[in-house]
Amino acid sequence: MPLIEETASSPTSLPIDASSSESSSDVKKYQPTSTDFRHYYEHYLPFKSIFTWLNHSHVPQNDFTMREFAFEFKSGAYQRYNSFENASEFKATVLKSQPTRFEIGAVYPVPPKIRKTVSKNVMKPIMKEFVLDIDLTDYDDIRTCCSKTSICSKCWKFINIAIKIIDVALRDDFGFEHLVWVFSGRRGVHCWISDYRARVLDEQKRRAIVEYLDVLNVKSSNKRSGLNLRKPYHPHVERSFDIIRDQFIDIIVREQNTWKDDQRAIEDLARSLPDFRLSKLLIQFWTKNPNRSSADKWVDVDRIYHENANSFNFDIQNWKRETIFKTMYPRLDVEVSRQMIHLLKSPFCIHPGTGNVCVPFNPNEKEFDPFTAPNLKQLFDEEAEFAEKNDANTSNISIDQENDSQSGKKKEIWENSSLKPYIDYFNKYVEDLLKDEIREKRNRKQMEGGSKENLEF
Repeated sequence: MPLIEETASSPTSLPIDASSSESSSDVKKYQPTSTDFRHYYEHYLPFKSIFTWLNHSHVPQNDFTMREFAFEFKSGAYQRYNSFENASEFKATVLKSQPTRFEIGAVYPVPPKIRKTVSKNVMKPIMKEFVLDIDLTDYDDIRTCCSKTSICSKCWKFINIAIKIIDVALRDDFGFEHLVWVFSGRRGVHCWISDYRARVLDEQKRRAIVEYLDVLNVKSSNKRSGLNLRKPYHPHVERSFDIIRDQFIDIIVREQNTWKDDQRAIEDLARSLPDFRLSKLLIQFWTKNPNRSSADKWVDVDRIYHENANSFNFDIQNWKRETIFKTMYPRLDVEVSRQMIHLLKSPFCIHPGTGNVCVPFNPNEKEFDPFTAPNLKQLFDEEAEFAEKNDANTSNISIDQENDSQSGKKKEIWENSSLKPYIDYFNKYVEDLLKDEIREKRNRKQMEGGSKENLEF
């Protein structure tokens, strides 16, 4: 292990929830009113796009009409089992109800709104997108820059690393193609996999995929125990390690300085070693030499191990690999993925605590930055500024120019806002999904037709 030199810490990143007089911080903590929600739903939220995405067709079908939606209200009330006949009813109901957010659930054999007219045995979910949820609060034992609901550019690196690892696994190992990543609005991301194969997975198969991805088993693992990664390492483990290895020193050791606290270093490092003699030597050394940096402590482990190498019968490189994995590998909220009845917040909803828009993004183009995501206050400021400029320009327009502008299609308000690139990206994603959906339906019909012909004799 090469010696690590201490580097000057970078300027402290401003947490998204931190109190500050700077306008950029205010934008990221804007709490919308009921009027704000209504205006956003009426002029910004792309209901038709969401309808087409969930319906898999421009014409209403069971994939949408028999799907559950849930509303959450400012009062704290939560209303489940809503369902709609089409995009118009969907939008009209949201405008009338004015929820602070709405969530998307599974498709059922009957419209959820008439569930009381059928047997409970009938109300079993039959289809739903496979979803994943990654939240920075699950990294609170590792990150030191922020905690709970606060985030900054330093700890957001954990999310971007998680996206890289999970995205390539879903595409390369499982063959899924239609993935869309969505900012949760505050401290995490969601991934929606809309391939037909993913939507029809039963809960047993969903659990199998989650277990494949959830290498850490964060919710139930003992922090002191090793991961016991078996050799030869699985290709997914090797590929993930290649992604996180080069960033471990910069993120964990330098930026987060996770083990600066001596007791934390003893618990996370010394007591996780497979040989109690090495653990004892490290604890004694750190007790006599307190307040050493994480970089120094990481080197201490290597140095003391090699000074007494003949006394130990384990490979320190294996321990290093597992430690890097424990700190850097994605941490998943597995229950969200396992259960078909679990609902998840829709893309383009507003986070009621921050005012941020839950925008979809393409991580393969560039890493997502939550601090540049559209915020409701920002959208309304842009709208007011555009209206002011438009009014000024209108007064200088000639009669011929006015006739020309009236003959063209009037732009929607969102088309002149910073939300436009995100809606455009989502629409392209939906368009590609529909193309494959048409192809899949054709193939399924051909297979069904072929099987019927084979039975005729």
